[in-house]
Amino acid sequence: MRSICVFAGSNDGVAPEYREQASRLGEHIARCGMRLIYGGSSFGLMGTAANAALASGGQVTGIMPTALFRREIVHEGLTEFIEVRDMHERKATMHQMADGFIALPGGIGTFEELFEVLCWAQIGLHSKPVGLLNVNGYYNPLMELIRHSVQEGFAGRMHLDLIILEEDAGALIERMCSPNGLPLQQTGDAETV
Repeated sequence: MRSICVFAGSNDGVAPEYREQASRLGEHIARCGMRLIYGGSSFGLMGTAANAALASGGQVTGIMPTALFRREIVHEGLTEFIEVRDMHERKATMHQMADGFIALPGGIGTFEELFEVLCWAQIGLHSKPVGLLNVNGYYNPLMELIRHSVQEGFAGRMHLDLIILEEDAGALIERMCSPNGLPLQQTGDAETV
């Protein structure tokens, strides 16, 4: 894997662990020699992950629609900044450039980006790994909702298998880089979630 697209909140959240894990994620991506691709903001967990990757010698690409320049302060220290027309072009560019996706805690925008790449994987448009960094159990309610959709017959068990869930940034990247989503040192069968 050469690049990971990170979906994250433009806010920090209330718990300090959110920023700590966002920073660790950026560091791990850089130390693995991968490029971090994200929304281009200097705010929130997005900015924290980008700053940590840059501080660790990594390369960071930000992609932002012109209309967001007023609301989000553009990160001016990035390796590469790509200006696009709208959110659709932003997501298409992220998808094209990324070899995998990680969602940090975030709000509706993060959920929307996450579900789009999951939907695309579900219908076979890509086979790139999709990870959730489950800081403080943030994504537990979302996983329970997806499990509920399986139990109620609206989704298949294989849809759960599209998600790699970890509480630690290093463990998440390790699983995403392994051929089948298992820890690199592990052999045998294991559930993804």
